[in-house]
Amino acid sequence: MDFMQYWQISDMVTKTLFFLLLALSILSWVTGIVRVLQSRKLAANVADDLSHQLQARQQDLIGSDAATRRLVTEQTLLKHIGRYRFASERGLPILGTTAAIAPFIGLFGTVWGIFHALHNIGMSGQAGLGQVAGPVGEALIMTGLGIAVAIPAVVFYNLAVRINRRIMYQANDRAHDLLAQSTGLAGTAPSAVNNSAPVSAAKSMSSSAADTQNTSHYSNAVSKQL
Repeated sequence: MDFMQYWQISDMVTKTLFFLLLALSILSWVTGIVRVLQSRKLAANVADDLSHQLQARQQDLIGSDAATRRLVTEQTLLKHIGRYRFASERGLPILGTTAAIAPFIGLFGTVWGIFHALHNIGMSGQAGLGQVAGPVGEALIMTGLGIAVAIPAVVFYNLAVRINRRIMYQANDRAHDLLAQSTGLAGTAPSAVNNSAPVSAAKSMSSSAADTQNTSHYSNAVSKQL
């Protein structure tokens, strides 16, 4: 059975299902290719982009205390990681929906073709090959179309999910490093102040001791002259 013969014996329901499966197939292929390419690009740039976003935000926090710096850093990292997750999941509902419903649309076409075969047998009163060949072939074609539409959608969906997991891993890994660096930088200022206090105190004690010693020498010299 060629396509023209199949198209001539099919009714409006079968043709509607055929165009629906064709639209889902085109949509899933376009969405899957675009989603995989964008996810790969995002996976290559997510760590550097997160670092640049945080550096631009840290310029406004110069002179802030450690608690404020840590809070703002955490909020900035969480906000951008949420944006990366949302961007990486675009198009996945289309792929998942196509993979889920395409076999059932093909199954509905199969049931409809078998119904036509039984209807022809009932109208003719004979169960010959001529009465069932066309409807059964129509049913098998719809089954094959449903499977052919669902398989690429499943492949693209699983591939995109795999790349998105790598994106989230790289983003979270870089976020932990940036948070640790920000906390360390915030703690250097108080520690430097605390470390400078003993040095200044020691300098004050030494200067006081030197003044006391000079005063004692001056007093002894004056007493000897007297």
